[in-house]
Amino acid sequence: MRKIILGCIGVTLLLSSCVSQKKYAELEAKSKETQDLLNSATVKLNSCLEEKASATSRLKTLEDQNAFLKSNNQELINNMGNLTTLSSKGAQNLEKSLESLQEKDLTIRKLNDAITRRDSVNLSLVQSLKGVLGNLDDQDIEISVEKGVVFVSISDKLLFSSGSYNVTSRAKEILGKVAKVVNNKPDFDFMVEGHTDDVPYSGGVLLDNWDLSAKRATAVVRILQNDYKVDPKRMTAAARSQYVPVSSTDKSKNRRTRIVVLPKIDQFYEMIEEGMKDPAINK
Repeated sequence: MRKIILGCIGVTLLLSSCVSQKKYAELEAKSKETQDLLNSATVKLNSCLEEKASATSRLKTLEDQNAFLKSNNQELINNMGNLTTLSSKGAQNLEKSLESLQEKDLTIRKLNDAITRRDSVNLSLVQSLKGVLGNLDDQDIEISVEKGVVFVSISDKLLFSSGSYNVTSRAKEILGKVAKVVNNKPDFDFMVEGHTDDVPYSGGVLLDNWDLSAKRATAVVRILQNDYKVDPKRMTAAARSQYVPVSSTDKSKNRRTRIVVLPKIDQFYEMIEEGMKDPAINK
């Protein structure tokens, strides 16, 4: 009996041992499967975390770019507004510049017209002077136009004796011809200039060449006024002494009396005003 009981116990223990081993194997297999699933989940989690970090970084970059683009867009809008303002101002400035250029061009044309008229008057004056003085030696009387002014230069040997300021009889004839022209040109003033050479004056009556040139200029003016009725308000007597020479080698050319025919300033402005009324200029 006792052997039977011991045997049953032994079988029971054996069977119990076999069941535990099988369950253990099953548990171990499930544990391994669970570990594999855990490892796989961990890998996926890490991958997701990396993707999230990358996505977060890209999102931050995109947000920064979006903010930058918004800022630039606003700046461009502001610049466009400024450019519109500048363009408007530029157009206004350009229009004003064009108007100014047109005004300047008109003024230049008016001045050119006035100068042309003045030159025409001067040409007429020169022709008149050459007409009345044409029989004289060109070396003794020279008529020229410089910068719109007519000059009549008369050698002193035709007007005065050496060192004298008394006008000769021959000189009065010449001055009478000049007076005929200037009396017919009432719109001109003129200046009589006395010039000497650089030889010091030694006559004893006058102080120096300044005195001599002044006396010669006033002598000519008196002849024109008293003998030929030239309006004294149109004349100026000027002394230049030796300081405006025309030749450094021939002193005789520096001893001269020069009549400078000057258009009246108000007359010149009248020419400009007349030009402003000209339809051809105001087109």
